[in-house]
Amino acid sequence: MTNLLRKPFGSHGKVHEITPVSAGWRYVGFSLYRLRAGETAAEATGSNEVILVMVEGKAQITAAGQDWGALGERMDVFEKTPPHCLYVPNDQDWAAVAETDCTIAVCAAPGHGGHPARRIGPDGITLTQRGKGTNTRHINNIAMEGEDYCDSLLVTEVFTPAGHWSSYPSHRHDEDDFPRITYLEETYYHRLNPRDGFGIQRVYTEDGSLDETMAVHDGEVVLVPRGHHPCGAPYGFEMYYLNVMAGPRRNWRFIPDPAVEWIMERDAKSDA
Repeated sequence: MTNLLRKPFGSHGKVHEITPVSAGWRYVGFSLYRLRAGETAAEATGSNEVILVMVEGKAQITAAGQDWGALGERMDVFEKTPPHCLYVPNDQDWAAVAETDCTIAVCAAPGHGGHPARRIGPDGITLTQRGKGTNTRHINNIAMEGEDYCDSLLVTEVFTPAGHWSSYPSHRHDEDDFPRITYLEETYYHRLNPRDGFGIQRVYTEDGSLDETMAVHDGEVVLVPRGHHPCGAPYGFEMYYLNVMAGPRRNWRFIPDPAVEWIMERDAKSDA
């Protein structure tokens, strides 16, 4: 098994914990809790800012000295409704008490005290179509560059229909050379519908020094330290993923793989 593919520890409690140290990089952290009704989770953010994403279910959340009430609405991520999320700055605490069985993602990156705690969504998040043909997918932007909610984090959800591709045409963001390209580490938390299916993700560089193709199953996480990183959803299985990106600056600038750049250019011309 490649070290880019991280399987959950189990089916209950804290099932993922990816840190910069365990990933071998500098910025992105990702954890995931699967709680039963009545159970709790709590953490200190330390030097990181975090976005809590209610992937599924409902929980009472307190954070940064405030009671944020019940967050969460969708019981199944494939309802595709906008998520309820909470931004918590560095040097704060948060705690969750599950009202129902729930899945809580903890997206982390260095915080600099530049933004206050705040709710994100469901208001202001609209499922948006991107791409053409079998490259069509649907996006819930949680905190991308256009939303000035964070110091470092870039977070989004993507729903890829069965038989479609996503994070495609292949692109990379692995150099710190703004505005041409930005260095952003990235995690993909995958879900499949039906759950016993699989998807495909390839992570590769143009020189072939990194070239890993993985079958990803429901609940697994893929790390993207560098290179291109397209995903495919086989016929019969929808794919969801939650993206977390961060780097030395909060901008998303990428370069396509020259082998598929013509697809991006063709589709841009057809939109003109």
